[in-house]
Amino acid sequence: MNSGDRVRVERADQTYEGVLLPSTTADNLVVKLDGGYNVGIDRDAADVDVLESSVYDIEDGETGDSSVVEFDPNLPTVSLISTGGTIASTVDYRTGAVTAQFDTEDVLRAVPDLAGQANYRGRVVANILSENMTPDVWRELARAVHNEIENGADGVVVMHGTDTMQFTAAALSFMLDTPVPVVFTGSQRSADRPSSDNVMNAVCAVEAAKSDCSEVLVCMHASESDDVCALHRGTRVRKNHTSRRNAFETVGAKPLGEVDYDTGDVTFRREHAERGVRELALADDLESEVELLKFTPGMGVKALDLADGKAGLVLEGTGLGHVHSDWVDRIAELIDAGTTVVMTSQCIEGRVCDRVYDTGRDLLDAGVVEGEDTLPGTAKVKLMWALANSADPATTMREPLAGEISERSVPWE
Repeated sequence: MNSGDRVRVERADQTYEGVLLPSTTADNLVVKLDGGYNVGIDRDAADVDVLESSVYDIEDGETGDSSVVEFDPNLPTVSLISTGGTIASTVDYRTGAVTAQFDTEDVLRAVPDLAGQANYRGRVVANILSENMTPDVWRELARAVHNEIENGADGVVVMHGTDTMQFTAAALSFMLDTPVPVVFTGSQRSADRPSSDNVMNAVCAVEAAKSDCSEVLVCMHASESDDVCALHRGTRVRKNHTSRRNAFETVGAKPLGEVDYDTGDVTFRREHAERGVRELALADDLESEVELLKFTPGMGVKALDLADGKAGLVLEGTGLGHVHSDWVDRIAELIDAGTTVVMTSQCIEGRVCDRVYDTGRDLLDAGVVEGEDTLPGTAKVKLMWALANSADPATTMREPLAGEISERSVPWE
């Protein structure tokens, strides 16, 4: 009996089945159950049967299987780019924890349903959890995607952790003009859990990467069921739940489209850029000295010290785009010192309009730029890009570049 074996453990009137993990003591067994949880069991009080011998080499964590992907000239080529995250995670049999360690071949092994959908080539840009994502990795990723498309990829799928996926998708939306789909996907639940969404999301993302589109998209579950994945525009999407499988939503509108998991059919419901209408181009400079600050009642003016010496500041104001009136003079000082200040709203939907109330008019007089209905996180990424690539960042922030600003804000059903 070795770590990595699949075992059935009986103790008193209880039966446990799962994968045997290394234990820190000789007196206990540690088993990862099929539900994803670990249980410790007194070894002397348990009867253990080995159901399947380990296929893992515990020393290096690799499986003994190799991945061979044959080229089919009748299929499109999709590049799989891994940055880490839950969709690219597996069980570390040394610790029992879930860790991000898959490369592209591991993804193909883990999701055999991808076989026959496309020809694949891939690369690992990063192997990190998404909370560790940085603008430097955004730049590296944008260059990798550009390179894959330049070398003939018919579509690109980016495997990414869900926690900051919306920021990276927005970053690539501004840095990259793409003639083919660039589809971000991830999973809310790791591959060792029966409720994992990794297979369906990956399969639907590849179908989306083959579709008639030339935008940066996010492809994730549209509901809690395993039926349809939604396609969200990269600049209008937000993660709205910590763990639900359909955590991602398009803000202010319905998703651009959807992918039927059973049939693979891709349907677009709203206007989008069609495949091939854009020329491939890369503008990957970013100004990293940009902050995002959310105003709340009672927050003192000293909170704005965060922006001292910064190139840009995005404010997440109340309602139509307001902060305490005591902040106005301090904001004017920042603008006079060279900081571009953009106002967004902490409301989930709707447009900033600082012409309605006195505080808003004072902010405009101080030089604050209205961010229209750009999402605050997207506004930060856009300001980073605009400061590095535009001769007039303030004007650029008011203009739609990648679908981040809606033509008009209206209720929808």
